[in-house]
Amino acid sequence: MKPLSKKEKTIIILLLAMITVLPFFLSSYLKHILILIFIWSAISTAWTFMGRFGMLSLGHGAVMGIGSFTTALLFNYYGLSPWIGMIIGALMAVIFFAGIGYFCFRFQVVSHYFAVISLVQTIVVFLVIIIFRNFTGGALGITLNRLGTSPLFFQFENKNYFYFIGLGYLLLTMYIWRKIDGSRLQRALTAIGDDEAAASSVGISIVKYKTIVAVISSFMTAVGAVIYSQYMMFLHPDVIASTDASLNIPFKAVLGGMYSLFGPFIGTSLVIGLEEYFRVLYGSSFIGWSMVGYGIALVIIIIFLPKGLYGTLSEKLGSKKSLKNILTPEKIESRT
Repeated sequence: MKPLSKKEKTIIILLLAMITVLPFFLSSYLKHILILIFIWSAISTAWTFMGRFGMLSLGHGAVMGIGSFTTALLFNYYGLSPWIGMIIGALMAVIFFAGIGYFCFRFQVVSHYFAVISLVQTIVVFLVIIIFRNFTGGALGITLNRLGTSPLFFQFENKNYFYFIGLGYLLLTMYIWRKIDGSRLQRALTAIGDDEAAASSVGISIVKYKTIVAVISSFMTAVGAVIYSQYMMFLHPDVIASTDASLNIPFKAVLGGMYSLFGPFIGTSLVIGLEEYFRVLYGSSFIGWSMVGYGIALVIIIIFLPKGLYGTLSEKLGSKKSLKNILTPEKIESRT
């Protein structure tokens, strides 16, 4: 993990200071947009814990569905605080997702085969939600019991609370990303992604390291789904537990750059920003067209910008800076 320079630390501190005071000067609508960006950026970042090592999961919709619906049902029917329900829901999501993942890793189910199996997990969870509609609300979704402002039950009428909760959640996922980067886990997963047979031959436990990162990724994703559902106070399976949800998460990460820390945030900001822009400008005229745009953009990015918008831009700026350093008059003179 490359340590941050003094300049980079200063920039981050200034940005955090600006973001901290921002909600007190924004309209309710702009705060709503930023909250969505924070939450979905963090979920996309959690997906990259696996995605950047070649573990392309399309099953995070299942993780979100289990985590959010478990928390909501425990609260609505048993009065259990969502703070506790969130942990229970996240653990259940981990058992389901990482449990099946363990057997996939154990029997060397990799690449597109793993992607298909993870997608099937999402379909199974979605169908379970639809089938048990008497409890889950089925295709219509479920509304959480409203208590007004109740910190004990994770409900706040003032958006500022969710603004800082969403921001804190995003910063936590970024911190975990940084901790993984450069760690023993990162080195092992990179070796596994390059060549599983070679990694196994030098004593790297493939099943162990893949399962660990799957647990971390699924747990943080489930937590994000609960934060989103508590903010919206409504759960709809199409938004939180469908194949569309499973595809939207990696799309945002790939768009911005899943190999860079800020890539998912950039990709999510662009997607949510454009979706809101067209929704406000054209109303319901462009409903459904966003998925067409996703598909076209994804093909273009994979072909021409495999490291995403932010990742490609950072790489080009970095290469130009390196070239400039090499070609300074002092260094040219010293070489001659």
